[in-house]
Amino acid sequence: MKRRGRGAVTNPTGRYERYRYEEVPEDEERGKVETIVTPDSTRTILARNDSPDVPFDVSINPYRGCEHGCVYCFARPTHAYLGLSPGLDFETRIFSKPKAAELLREELSKKSYVCQAIALGANTDPYQPVERDLGITRSILEVLSEHEHPVSIVTKSQLVLRDRDILAPMATKNLASVFVSITTLDPELARKMEPRASTPEKRLETLRGLSEEGIPCGVLASPMIPALNDSELERILKEASLAGAETAGYVLLRLPLELKDLFSEWLEAHYPTKAKHVEALVRETRGGELYQAEFGTRMRGTGAYAELLEKRFRAARNRYGLDRPRPPLDTSRFRRPSRPGRSGDQMPLF
Repeated sequence: MKRRGRGAVTNPTGRYERYRYEEVPEDEERGKVETIVTPDSTRTILARNDSPDVPFDVSINPYRGCEHGCVYCFARPTHAYLGLSPGLDFETRIFSKPKAAELLREELSKKSYVCQAIALGANTDPYQPVERDLGITRSILEVLSEHEHPVSIVTKSQLVLRDRDILAPMATKNLASVFVSITTLDPELARKMEPRASTPEKRLETLRGLSEEGIPCGVLASPMIPALNDSELERILKEASLAGAETAGYVLLRLPLELKDLFSEWLEAHYPTKAKHVEALVRETRGGELYQAEFGTRMRGTGAYAELLEKRFRAARNRYGLDRPRPPLDTSRFRRPSRPGRSGDQMPLF
């Protein structure tokens, strides 16, 4: 059943649950599904990355789950760890981390902490709708700015412009950069595929706003989906360049675990005449499967179709000047927070 403003078509039981539940017509007729936001009592805030496929080692996710509802989101299966569904639950049962800034300051104050650029938005969007009210991402940026700690952000939301007053001064010290993810320039496709994210035009406006403030920004054309949005690759890079993007990246569609079935359901619901063709092309890039998790190929795929997509990307990136090298974010300015009252830290006498 298509639900207005939601990406997933169904709400399948998470893979770790003992019992399986199925929606019945009476449930479907209820229609609208409200968003529930619950504070997360996590005691840690920094996530460590061991994948060689991504350009960061440390990240922060201010939220678990994401109301943007992007049907292709590779993070959906993580909701199963919470006993929830990667389907509608992922986009309607959101967990916030209200103590994120406090936990971050504590981590940065440890003598063992080694400064590395922190990625915001590695798993779920740090600027999803609830951030407008809760301001957790902003509080994290305030801590990072105070201690001159570098940060990189990936988002689909125009809300990132709210924090220009923090990001612009950081950027003058080479402490901040932002990637805006643009999957399609077709507003109708965007409404179906990523229903509560900023529209494509607003994302281009976001690039313009960031660029005008001197904040280094790039475009992430992700994910590229064969026979659905991959024909837009060159145009996305061109429009992003005109809007002020300095660099670009792309990722081929990834369908781990439950996401394979969720995406297939979505295709059948919204593009039934294309569904089999899209899936066949995805399999062509994944050795006959819908997904392969091996490092080195999971972000790009394999085979002739994937190779052609990469050649097209490189050519367009060069054509539109999105291959400008930038120095890595500066880690030398970091100033460790003091830990008053803690063992090993001496309080001033006067």
